[in-house]
Amino acid sequence: MENSVKTTRSPGRRLSVAPMMDWTDRFDRAFLRCMTQHTLLYTEMVVTGAILFGKRERFLDYDAQEQPLALQLGGSVPDELARCARIAEDWGYREVNLNVGCPSDRVSAGRFGACLMAEPALVADCVKAMRDATSLPVTVKHRIGIDDLDSYELLTQFVSQVADSGCETFVVHARKAWLTGLSPKENREIPPLRHDVVHQLKRDFPHLEIILNGGLRSIDACLEHFPAVDGCMIGRAAYETPYVLATADRDIFGDDHPIRDRFEVIEAYRPYIAEKLAEGVPLSRMTRHILELFHGQPGGRLWRRHLSQNAHLPGAGLAVVDEALDIARRAFAAREEKMASAEGQGGDLS
Repeated sequence: MENSVKTTRSPGRRLSVAPMMDWTDRFDRAFLRCMTQHTLLYTEMVVTGAILFGKRERFLDYDAQEQPLALQLGGSVPDELARCARIAEDWGYREVNLNVGCPSDRVSAGRFGACLMAEPALVADCVKAMRDATSLPVTVKHRIGIDDLDSYELLTQFVSQVADSGCETFVVHARKAWLTGLSPKENREIPPLRHDVVHQLKRDFPHLEIILNGGLRSIDACLEHFPAVDGCMIGRAAYETPYVLATADRDIFGDDHPIRDRFEVIEAYRPYIAEKLAEGVPLSRMTRHILELFHGQPGGRLWRRHLSQNAHLPGAGLAVVDEALDIARRAFAAREEKMASAEGQGGDLS
């Protein structure tokens, strides 16, 4: 077990990064920490059976630098969730979150995820069991509705019943989910965003902590929703354009520490890469998370191409990252030189 430091301190949720399957693994979270120290990070969803009957270290281990860190659980059996919540506290997590938002067929078949919105009494029982088992905050991430169960009245009934079981924090994805007919990807894009519904939820439940998720692509986009909600959760943008998090500590949390540029971010991540390489972790498991760091920047495509073509090769090491970084630096320098030349000639780059 790594980092088994027991704590009851609640994490700040003014900004968080959504739990995303196959994305927010421990290598990604360590990378994101090179840009933001205060943003709450979540694990990928972990089903209760994996913790109770699988190789626990595989699903729960993390590095201390990833804190503050929350564990998201998938399940619907109160006793199993309670046992996992106790384990999460022993492991040093800051929060336990119940997934009531994932719409995939596989998740629904296991009777967890978004399908649980049709069973608020069961969700309430699950939350109560976890709350009785741990002193950690127990939170719920859910949609604004599913299938034809998408009225605001049903949403408030769900929130009210789950809140009565002791849940004080609701992370609300501002789209409904279609459990049949749409893929998980389509469920992230086709149902219309209803930020107004989440704003109304906060007005109707002012005593609860309401976190808005869905369609937030930047820190500025998050700031537009304060104080209508208590916090915002960024999803895919944190992976597709990760540098959006670079100003989070300053703009969201009021921490005026120096903001790292993209090169400094990689320099900060480099010791972690070296450490994991020494433990036998393939380079590609880490570099896949940094491919879009230079998204939209000079040399961004060359950076991505070099890493994609070389990080998976046998024996690939830090030299691959350093070479890619050098490519990006040369592209930036060329851009600066072009800009200086244009200014010197009284022209522009348009």
